Amino acid sequence: MKLVCLSSFIILFLLPGFTPADPIDDVANLIKQGNTKELAKLFASSVEVTLMEEENIYSQTQASLILDKFFSKNKPKNIKLLHKVNSSANYRFGVFILTTDTGLYRVAFTLKDAGGKMSIIELRIENEKVK
Repeated sequence: MKLVCLSSFIILFLLPGFTPADPIDDVANLIKQGNTKELAKLFASSVEVTLMEEENIYSQTQASLILDKFFSKNKPKNIKLLHKVNSSANYRFGVFILTTDTGLYRVAFTLKDAGGKMSIIELRIENEKVK
């Protein structure tokens, strides 16, 4: 009986629906959707945002407004992973190519563990130079 229970537990644990979500993929999906409302919930209290040539540190609300403006001019269509770093429990880093109706953009972001929750501390959106 113990063997049956143990094997059932192992099978349930290994099912794809039970794998923990990757915070980098979660952020990428929100960017692909242009969902700044949900993305803003993942921002740290202050976020370093670089949009093209302009770089500054913004509050959650300010960063959300800046992204709203960007996504209203550049409707996201697709996102493709270029690079992902998951080697640290405290920091995560992702680089993606965002396809919009106006062109390609390189999106890079850094997540930091803040009390058990991964928060975006840096977000960069730049023109993609390689085609």
